[in-house]
Amino acid sequence: MSNLPLIFIDGDQGTTGLLIHERLRERTDLRVLTLPAAERKDPRRRAEAINSADIALLCLPDAAAREAVALIENPRVRVIDASSAHRTSPGWVYGFPEMAAQQPQAIAHARRISNPGCYPTGAIALLRPLVQAGLVPADYPLTIQAVSGYSGGGRAQVEQYEGPDAASAAPFVLYGLNLQHKHPPEMQMHAGLTQRPIFVPAYGAFRQGIVLSIALQTRLLPTGASLEALRAALQAHYAGAHHVHVLDAGQSAATAQLDPTRHNGSNDMTLGVFGSPTEGHILLCAVFDNLGKGASGAAVQNLELLLDAI
Repeated sequence: MSNLPLIFIDGDQGTTGLLIHERLRERTDLRVLTLPAAERKDPRRRAEAINSADIALLCLPDAAAREAVALIENPRVRVIDASSAHRTSPGWVYGFPEMAAQQPQAIAHARRISNPGCYPTGAIALLRPLVQAGLVPADYPLTIQAVSGYSGGGRAQVEQYEGPDAASAAPFVLYGLNLQHKHPPEMQMHAGLTQRPIFVPAYGAFRQGIVLSIALQTRLLPTGASLEALRAALQAHYAGAHHVHVLDAGQSAATAQLDPTRHNGSNDMTLGVFGSPTEGHILLCAVFDNLGKGASGAAVQNLELLLDAI
């Protein structure tokens, strides 16, 4: 019997699961367990698989993720849930290592980790350090706008853009118009906000990548909350971070546009602070891969923390 950690991927045929499987396929320091197609919906086989694992990666719809957790009887099984089922649940550690200095340790020793959502990753990365620094009030009337590649909608949306009817797919879609998207509670909780932000999501005719932006008015910010002060706070928070980078003043001044595909295929994220001091307007921006830092990349980053602690 091998002593290598056994990783069970439940839902390895979805977009996130496939990419995680691909990232782990050539690894020699662990074993990967997946179920054949005929057994994926068999509760008995799923229960056997998940209870035999050292770490279970759940790449499932929310309801199926809750069902999978309910199947666990072995107290040694550790879970990374890539769905949104447990992102605001008590007892679950939020799997964003760069969110706080103590977060990597909290993840490494947790039994239950909830992977962040793609859009919330960018919003929380920008807002939490600024709220904690007292530069953005926790009750600021925030509007968060973001455009993602169509892969964020899962296999059905990928088929829409890459299947036989791709020519008729819309070049750009704004959605969530009832402002009841599932992400704002996650953003509010983990960014330390006291008010639910307005979230305006969209996707375009490109496969993957995200540009997320948050506009601020300095007249609504505390005294001293300048463009430079906000940038400095983000730079201080992410100093030494391997995957999160903050543009300095020179880089920001040289940036005329942001390409959402900039970090595709990686687990990196770039944050920028732009704006017009004369107008009193500030724009916070995040660019990252919705399938990388926003999904599979983040899950593997969390998995690495768990493996290092075994």
